[in-house]
Amino acid sequence: MAIAVQICALRQSLLDCQGHALVLGGPGSGKTTIALKKAVVRINAGLGPGQSILFLSFSRAAVARLGETMKQEVPSAQRNQLSMQTFHSFFWTLLSAHAYLLGAPRKLRILLPQDEQVEYGSIRARERNEQNADWRAWLARREEMFRQDGRIAFDLFARNAEALLTQSQHIRRLITQRHPLIIVDEAQDTDAHAWRCIDLLSASAQIVCLADLDQQIFDYLPGIGPERVDAIRQTLAPLEIDLGGQNHRSSGTEIAVFGQDILAGRVRGAPYAGVSSFGYDPRRRPQKTALRMALGILQRAIRATTGRYGRNVAILTHSGASAAKISAALNTEPKPVRHKLAFDEGEAMLTARFAAFLLEPKSEATRRQDIALGLELLATSKAAAGLAAAAQWRLWASRVREGREPRAGFVQAVAGVIDAVRQTPFTGVPAKDWSCVKRLLRDSGDQELLTAAKNLDYLVAFNRGRRISAGLGAIWARDGQYTGAREALDLALAQDQILGGVDDPPGVQVMTIHKSKGKQFDGVIVIREGRHNGQRQVSSFVWWDDEPPYWRSRKILRVGVTRARVHTLILEHVFPACPIMAGHNL
Repeated sequence: MAIAVQICALRQSLLDCQGHALVLGGPGSGKTTIALKKAVVRINAGLGPGQSILFLSFSRAAVARLGETMKQEVPSAQRNQLSMQTFHSFFWTLLSAHAYLLGAPRKLRILLPQDEQVEYGSIRARERNEQNADWRAWLARREEMFRQDGRIAFDLFARNAEALLTQSQHIRRLITQRHPLIIVDEAQDTDAHAWRCIDLLSASAQIVCLADLDQQIFDYLPGIGPERVDAIRQTLAPLEIDLGGQNHRSSGTEIAVFGQDILAGRVRGAPYAGVSSFGYDPRRRPQKTALRMALGILQRAIRATTGRYGRNVAILTHSGASAAKISAALNTEPKPVRHKLAFDEGEAMLTARFAAFLLEPKSEATRRQDIALGLELLATSKAAAGLAAAAQWRLWASRVREGREPRAGFVQAVAGVIDAVRQTPFTGVPAKDWSCVKRLLRDSGDQELLTAAKNLDYLVAFNRGRRISAGLGAIWARDGQYTGAREALDLALAQDQILGGVDDPPGVQVMTIHKSKGKQFDGVIVIREGRHNGQRQVSSFVWWDDEPPYWRSRKILRVGVTRARVHTLILEHVFPACPIMAGHNL
């Protein structure tokens, strides 16, 4: 069903605007929908051969949601004239074609985040700053890898794209000739480099920025801050359209009203339609029980409103560790709750490379080298986590290569898996063969390999996208075996990172509030827990180092509660008290 957005005089002014524009509005205010209508107006005015409207967003989830809205708002005959890309995809296309002008090799490869983690995993998170000599050395090495080897990290995309656009008027002209209108979603989250790219293109393309400073929850990252909207105003001198707190995502509810009251620190002391809470005492009721009860309450609330149970619901929490704990609670017997955990996939991705290696052809003649390589690949996941085991496993690998196979149980377990793989006939069906590898890891009985199998279960990418399966299938069709499976995996993961959006799957999803940005669900459970802050326990809704009136914490919580289309439920400990929730009657 299309989002019903009335074309009032305010929105009509955007449709009529011939210059730059800035559209402000809260979650669900219709910014995306009116921007798509603007794109249709521009398409109808006439585009030249090869021209299209460029719609840029930060996340694949946002691009996926945009694609769904496009099906409702843009006639099918015009959809091929709308190019929806993430910033990473746009910058990658630009760099792939022209990075040689910056002194890089003509052929670029992506330095995947998990491979970066292997390099800097030993540097603790709080030490990853310019004051740390080891961190500075790693940053310098990344630049060298780009210039000499053509390997480029994601967070260097924008900087180098800016350098290209700054030095080449020709490239700027090529882009703006192809995209006479550029729509920038979540413009408040552009860092200095990404914004400078848009600024450089604004001289010959119409720019429409969509923004909401109250959703700027990544302002702890370098270059992102509240000054971005001011820069947009000063640089573009845009027509400014403020949609305020209008809400079309969760119409018929007061979810957006509750979000605004949280943000403003208003307490009305009365319930909100579409919002509820469920409190429990963890001393008397375990979290696994409270979670199941909360899911039941949420689904009944959705059904009471819509006549059906929610297709997709999310459980949102403050940290990755908490998300993992919640996932474990949902997995407990006697009745596990099927769900998907969205988490930092670095370790799972590195383990996936080991699994791809196991799929590759093995022989008795290469047994020693295979065992050593298997140990080295497994060591990378430990190195990414900064664990000392990585050094030990690499030492064992070098001894195996020398013909001195250690008697350590882990080495023998890896050798056993290598031997089992060599004797296993694969089917050529990637999903089936992937499952076979996981089974062999579980059958080993070794705790570390059991953990590796669990990481493969967590690997969202293999289940989410078809690129890995398609790549492995193509290799099998060509060779009758999985030759070069690791290269196919890496290519698929790189494409998955930079290409189009991914639809949220049905069912229950567990993630942090930050990961939920740009997504929407039928229903949302926002988890409030207690966490230790120095000497005392505080509410998890109060962010680290945030002080009264908790402006940053309020922004983050508002993003979480407004992800729901139908119903939001706050699941909270009865202690400790939460200053942000004090006085609210849900």
